[in-house]
Amino acid sequence: MKKINLKVAVCLLAASFMYSSCIGSFSLFNKYAKWQCNMTSSKFVNAIVGFILMPIVGSITLFIDSVVLNTIEFWSGSNPVASNIGKTQKVMGEDGHIYAVKTLKDGYEVTAPDGNVTLLHHEAADDSWSITQNGETRKLFRYATDGKSVIAVVNGQEQAFTLDAQGVEAAKTAAAMEVLYAAR
Repeated sequence: MKKINLKVAVCLLAASFMYSSCIGSFSLFNKYAKWQCNMTSSKFVNAIVGFILMPIVGSITLFIDSVVLNTIEFWSGSNPVASNIGKTQKVMGEDGHIYAVKTLKDGYEVTAPDGNVTLLHHEAADDSWSITQNGETRKLFRYATDGKSVIAVVNGQEQAFTLDAQGVEAAKTAAAMEVLYAAR
């Protein structure tokens, strides 16, 4: 049996990692690109600096994403750079007020301007979402095992909605009916 050349073995190993179809989210590169596009208020300055930095920083972030971070994401299911756990963002609600939304490991914590806290919790065991307000928890919905519908709790009853335009219209109607039911 012939000895395998070390360079050939390294190239084959590298190719197996590079072409293994674990594309990944490229979170590090995307964060860099977002920063580069928004570093100043002038799109011309952003473009000029981008032309200078992209060959250096862009290639480094792509390399790190391709070889390290996307491999971690493929095997663990999560990208360490993409994680927002523990971070709080300010979000303007439809009512014009600013809400603080903190990302948790299994959901979100929403703090209203008046200080009231609402928890949205994802239960991985049955792929469901629940809401906790004023110490009371109730299930909102869960994804059906068929992957084609969600089961929502409407007026205390579980109701299935398909994941298409017809299901969206049925959910709108059910939500309007629940508002009317709650107003009684």
